[in-house]
Amino acid sequence: MVSYDDFKKLDIRIGKVIACEKIENADKLLRLEVDFGPLENDSSRQEIRQIVSGLALYYKPEELIGKQLPFLYNLEPRTFRGIESQGMLVAVNAQGQPVLLQPDKEIPLGSKIC
Repeated sequence: MVSYDDFKKLDIRIGKVIACEKIENADKLLRLEVDFGPLENDSSRQEIRQIVSGLALYYKPEELIGKQLPFLYNLEPRTFRGIESQGMLVAVNAQGQPVLLQPDKEIPLGSKIC
């Protein structure tokens, strides 16, 4: 069990995958470039983050490009195979396999999950 105060600390936002590639010499890892919409302090520029995800055994890079997906936005950066990940893709574990969660319609990038 986690407290509501702990839950409130999670910042989960919708981002759009604009690029995706398999990481060389890593069977499970993909490098995603994710657009989170306009920067909060400069709306003329988009916030693009690099996120590493362990979905390569289940999804081809081209299957993810263009999808709006939920990401844990305020996760401390972590490095995988020399590549910094600036967040985490949120998916469902369905009988041992990840399944993507998607909004049922197009929504503004950076929208927070509440």
